[in-house]
Amino acid sequence: MTFLIEFGQVFLATIRDILPILILITCFQLFVLRQSIPNLRSLIIGGIYVVLGLAMFLIGLEKALFPVGKIMATQLSAPSLLAGDGAVDAITDWTSYGWVYLFAAMIGFSTTIAEPSLLAVAIKAKEVSGGVISQWGLRITVAVGVAVGISLGAFRIVTGTPLYIYILAGYVIVIIQTFMAPKKIIALAYDSGGVTTSTVTVPLVAALGLGLSESVPGRNPALDGFGLIAFASLFPIITVMGYAQYTHFVAARKAKTEETKTARKSCLCET
Repeated sequence: MTFLIEFGQVFLATIRDILPILILITCFQLFVLRQSIPNLRSLIIGGIYVVLGLAMFLIGLEKALFPVGKIMATQLSAPSLLAGDGAVDAITDWTSYGWVYLFAAMIGFSTTIAEPSLLAVAIKAKEVSGGVISQWGLRITVAVGVAVGISLGAFRIVTGTPLYIYILAGYVIVIIQTFMAPKKIIALAYDSGGVTTSTVTVPLVAALGLGLSESVPGRNPALDGFGLIAFASLFPIITVMGYAQYTHFVAARKAKTEETKTARKSCLCET
């Protein structure tokens, strides 16, 4: 009974949140485009699925994803794990948090691989590139960027260093790469940074940051607990453009080598 009441409240809240989108689309379709809504029955059924799915997801978020991230951060930063019994001084040493950095990297990688919005972008990227950009190649490259970003963000929380230093340095690298990377990959790289902060990654990463800031001595959850999502958005841009630069360099070098071999063969034939 409690679950039904909670589900009903979340369901009504979800309808309230989605209602402006429905009104906007309906008004544009009827009063601007002046056309009837095609496949209305199918759209209504699909809309019901969306609302039900979002309501179930929000409940699952509170029941599972947020607690899991917070519990893992608390357990991994417990003094008994960091320094053993009776050696609590080590909890202020950033080198004692190796398991936290590793867990942050792994949870960032795994949640990004499972991110449905990234999968959708990867499928479209493969379609429009004619297969040059593979689904798994893009997903793994983005996941590696998120893993590095989340791990570095955990390091920032542990050490208490200012967030702006990392963000400024990261965007300087992004700007430099934007001028140097192949033009066809730049827009996709920027979009790849955005899609990582979606339904699966954000709850776990946010809970991890808040849990870690509550566990590390001297940290304030309100000041230090947030910022991991910014890392998760920034570093995939760097890795995607970096991977494109690497493949472009390898292809250019291979073409130059083949050209040199062909020139040598021509010289030998002439002699």
